[in-house]
Amino acid sequence: MGAESAMRTTPRSGSTGAAPVGSRLGQRLSGLMVGLGLVLFLGGFAWGALVYRPYTVPTSSMTPTIDAGDRILAQRVDGGEVRRGDVVVFKDATWANAPMVKRVVAIGGDTVSCCQDGKLKVNGKEIDETYLPQGTPAEMSNFPTVTVPKGRLFLLGDERGNSVDSTAHLTDAASGTVARSAVDARVDSVVWPMKGMLERPTGFEPLGALSSPGPLRTITLLVIVGAVLVLGGGAYGPIAKRTGVARARRESAEPAGVR
Repeated sequence: MGAESAMRTTPRSGSTGAAPVGSRLGQRLSGLMVGLGLVLFLGGFAWGALVYRPYTVPTSSMTPTIDAGDRILAQRVDGGEVRRGDVVVFKDATWANAPMVKRVVAIGGDTVSCCQDGKLKVNGKEIDETYLPQGTPAEMSNFPTVTVPKGRLFLLGDERGNSVDSTAHLTDAASGTVARSAVDARVDSVVWPMKGMLERPTGFEPLGALSSPGPLRTITLLVIVGAVLVLGGGAYGPIAKRTGVARARRESAEPAGVR
């Protein structure tokens, strides 16, 4: 019997139970990632819902900046924050009892006229309107100099040949202008189709500071980072479990040694 030898395989310590699903530290980090990701993701959406309003533009009066059927996001602003060059959403009963989208070309105290050398003139300065369709004049027909009353705005569509704007209301008591209080929001971006943020109208810079973009880029970044953290943290458990099972199978297939 003493001369006999036997080869036995014995299970390695810990391989008889269920495979561990990652380390405790990994699980805690995974939970932290998911929690933080949810805060960023939901917080970004909540912030966006508070700051922005979606609109669908029904006409082509703002082409090529905004085409008919485009979906836009407009930042809720007070009319007092509006500056030259801004594209705004407003409602004025004398125009139409519905939201309209136009570009502010002059504010209270400005003088505006057209056309000299095919360009719009504000406070005696010709405006380089790079947002107009290429080769299009600033206005299809001339209009006399208008002095914009304090607290009011002069607005034009970017598609000057197909826009019912201030020039169509010059005979009104307010000479086609709209009260700042009529403004509901300032357009920041065309989200469908994805044209992105509106460009700043630099042609108005000689007349004063332009509006700054809203927080849309920051909100979008928060939502994206939040989604990545949630997906990454949520994937840790299944990946760790699969890795643990594969490791346990390899270990159980190895001989424990010879006695």
